[in-house]
Amino acid sequence: MTEKFRVTYATLTADNEDLHAAYDKGLDEARSWLGTTLTPIVDGIARPGGEAFEVTSPGDPSLLLCTVKSAVADDVNDAVAAATAAAPGWAATPWKQRIAVLRRAADLISERSNELAALMSLEVGKNRLEALGDVEESADLIRYYCRQVEDNDGFIRPMEQLSDREQTTSVLRPYGVWGVISPFNFPMALAAGPAGGALVAGNTVVLKPSPQGSFTAAKLAECLGDAGLPAGVFNLIPGGDAVGGLLVAHPGVAGLTFTGSYQVGMSIYRSFATSYPKPVVCEMGGKNPAVVSAQADLDLAAAGIARSAFGFSGQKCSACSRVYVQREVFEPFVAALAEKAKAAVVGDPTARDTFVGPVIDPNAVQRFLAAVAHSREHGKVVAGGNVIEGNYVQPTVVTGLSKDDRLLRDELFVPFVAVVPVDSLDEALTLANDTDLGLTAGFFSADDGEVDEFLDRIEAGVVYVNRAAGATTGAWPGVQPFGGWKGSGTSGKAGGGLYYVQQFLREQSRTVVTR
Repeated sequence: MTEKFRVTYATLTADNEDLHAAYDKGLDEARSWLGTTLTPIVDGIARPGGEAFEVTSPGDPSLLLCTVKSAVADDVNDAVAAATAAAPGWAATPWKQRIAVLRRAADLISERSNELAALMSLEVGKNRLEALGDVEESADLIRYYCRQVEDNDGFIRPMEQLSDREQTTSVLRPYGVWGVISPFNFPMALAAGPAGGALVAGNTVVLKPSPQGSFTAAKLAECLGDAGLPAGVFNLIPGGDAVGGLLVAHPGVAGLTFTGSYQVGMSIYRSFATSYPKPVVCEMGGKNPAVVSAQADLDLAAAGIARSAFGFSGQKCSACSRVYVQREVFEPFVAALAEKAKAAVVGDPTARDTFVGPVIDPNAVQRFLAAVAHSREHGKVVAGGNVIEGNYVQPTVVTGLSKDDRLLRDELFVPFVAVVPVDSLDEALTLANDTDLGLTAGFFSADDGEVDEFLDRIEAGVVYVNRAAGATTGAWPGVQPFGGWKGSGTSGKAGGGLYYVQQFLREQSRTVVTR
């Protein structure tokens, strides 16, 4: 039996015929699902829902993927009630049994990765490698969290004793009902990741996915159900901002994970806890820099930055959007990056050779056009700058902007990168850190001393050095700790990593004295 070609975000090429044949077969399967109607799933039962909205493909808006019946207030209330009712039984389930169910779910996700990835390409416009990487990362995240619980023996630790008759134990216990609000850009990984972390810890979950991600979320719910997750332990409430607002405001939700904009995330962070403190984990984007030293391999730097800036059309919180380059190598680096931008294949995300698919919607196209117009007025567009058709835009490189220009501060979520010359590494690092956000940052240099200085000074949760794969998630051995500093996250552990599962647990110290 031929071993399946495994794709992660570290995979730089798809030069594998078996991969493409499997994806094409998965695409046929995914297309057979189109036209279905999705509704809220509460306590394992599909509900009628309320107002309908259509999910179409950003690459072809005439292609109807599914019709979604948005959750109404009663659905949200009943989902929280079902999760509340299921919470004691799920928390009391021995942790080894919980992780057995979740590992089955992860295996199902991997087994179905081709059709799930193809659906994702249709739904949000990810190319083959990006979509397969998203799906496989979802399974890997769940497996990793299972292993965290296993390696820590269920987070039950004996403590010091004051006498032979006294036994003190530290136990981490779940909170209860955990809400998850997931984004369109990682429609499976950023739903399965936090949901998996909450579930393996013994919480029950209510998931509110992005509207443009509803279909993928429904398939995640299907995998969890097929793995044997009990009814009520995972509930799905599709819809827009109003549904998310109901979930955030519900007093029965004990903890919450949100991925999205800084503005919405901070609003949730400030409003979620009312009568008593409650945990809320927000990952809120980035305005991510890369620094190119005069000692850098410029071809490597251009490759890594192009992949980071233009992968998934720049619609990643981790995407590189500003580059500070030492003046001695500025011109050759810009030329190399511009060539990468021009060579990137833009087109149908399900096509074999496509690297850059569409942006998500016409609003993103307008943000792109506004950024290009501003750059033409205040700087220079050296590559790209045009709308090809519909939601397809060219990967774009600009120079000549002032160091305090708004395009070097505002998150755009389009395939657009600004390059700025600097006179020293000190200046580059000062400018790189001059932001309210701090998610990812990259550095390219062959000088070990410079690398150490970058690592010591950079203010970001995920950093990479001399990496052709750029700032990509799921690319480290195992699972990447993906946390945000400053305004990018309300904790340094916003996703993945050694300390992630503990966020879904609270400590109880138990002292028992025998008579």
